[in-house]
Amino acid sequence: MGIFRYYISMKIYTKTGDSGKTSLYGGKRVYKSEALVDVYGSVDELNSWIGLLISSMDNPEKQSFLQQIQADLLSIGSVLAGWESELGFIATRVTEMEVEIDAMEVDLPALQNFILPGGTVLSAHIHIVRSICRRVERQVVALSQREKVDAQIIQYLNRLSDLFFVLARFINRKENISDVVWSGIKRKK
Repeated sequence: MGIFRYYISMKIYTKTGDSGKTSLYGGKRVYKSEALVDVYGSVDELNSWIGLLISSMDNPEKQSFLQQIQADLLSIGSVLAGWESELGFIATRVTEMEVEIDAMEVDLPALQNFILPGGTVLSAHIHIVRSICRRVERQVVALSQREKVDAQIIQYLNRLSDLFFVLARFINRKENISDVVWSGIKRKK
């Protein structure tokens, strides 16, 4: 009964955000509509979608790799929110993503055209994650034009979206589903 009381006394709601403001690391209060809050909210959204991918996969190595990325994204979101921390892991992780991309591309046909997102349900979800990652990257770039943002974060997100693109194709290939090539825009006669 003592543990039960302990958890009851720790409420998830604080009511401090009821006025539309939130706290950054260090206690600074800002509106939830500010670009910075929007960015780290999008990082959280990306992280949640990656959780869906992990739960949908049956490849322990890929699951573990994506869980490392989830941890990275929590660190990146924290730093964007003002937590003073080193992001030295980013350079190593970008290299690891490049190695992973190269290993998956060995089994994939070279692309000559744009492809349509889709294939298996998992691959379609990966394409959603890729497009969310691209949005987060754009938001971070926009934020970096107004505030100081570690440039490694942009590089990380860029490579991460590349990883998701190749992973979606890789998953389809493993299921013997071919890429659907975009036929382009038809000209008016």
